[in-house]
Amino acid sequence: MPGYENLSRLDLTYREDTPRIRTREGVELYYETRGEGTAIVLLNPLFLPAPSWRVFTEELEQQFRLIGFDLCNHGASSHVAEEPTWEEHATDVIGLLDALEVESAYLIGASTSTILARDLALRYPDRVRGVVLAGPVFGPQGMRRQRQVQKAWLRTLENHGITALYEHMYPEVFSAAMNEALGAPGFLGFREAFSALSTVEDLTNGMKRAMQDDNSPELLARVAAPTLVVIGDDDFLMGPTAAKELAEQFPKGRCEIMAKAGHVPYVDDAETFQALVRKFIDEVESNA
Repeated sequence: MPGYENLSRLDLTYREDTPRIRTREGVELYYETRGEGTAIVLLNPLFLPAPSWRVFTEELEQQFRLIGFDLCNHGASSHVAEEPTWEEHATDVIGLLDALEVESAYLIGASTSTILARDLALRYPDRVRGVVLAGPVFGPQGMRRQRQVQKAWLRTLENHGITALYEHMYPEVFSAAMNEALGAPGFLGFREAFSALSTVEDLTNGMKRAMQDDNSPELLARVAAPTLVVIGDDDFLMGPTAAKELAEQFPKGRCEIMAKAGHVPYVDDAETFQALVRKFIDEVESNA
């Protein structure tokens, strides 16, 4: 189904009957679980909540157990005084898996949450069966470009608010094909939803945290889990050549390029993205 049709079905409502799970002192996470089988943990970008995954993972739900949740300090999960570190976010994920009695899982990270996916694979190799990095924010040479982008977004947010941030981000994050397909009605409709997703404080703290990372080829060389890098060929942050170079830095890495997709490729083409994930997991499981 084309991305613009999925966006028209986007359901961001929370299931209030779902109990929160306590992962550490003072922190309870909102979570959703759908389907049965091998577990896949869906790691949110900082700008999107757990419910946003539903319309983009309907086919995966037929074969796997999907676990989505809101990061601490975002969405419907606990908000604490200090923005959690990536290490604390990783601890929360493991606490969530423990509570759900999941011994190991695949991870799907998108945009900023690719940092968390990488760190989980490094810190908890026995709990991570494989990693999918969709639109990574770290490149083969480092994260300087990502920090420059985040700083520009932060200045827009701090000086002009959430609506202006959306207008700044939209033509960068969405592919040219998606932008043309949605037109003005889609741009305006999604702006309303985006403005309701987060507070200025949550977005500010999250973007500042995303800049606090020191990626390097040496770090990626220690990731033991099979790793799939997926980018759109219209990703504003990283081109196909850099994505392939990044995948080569993982001991068991490979890369897939999605045509006419942007920085969050599953939004542009959920069917192709899910097919790539299924193929990746099937190959890893067959070689286990």
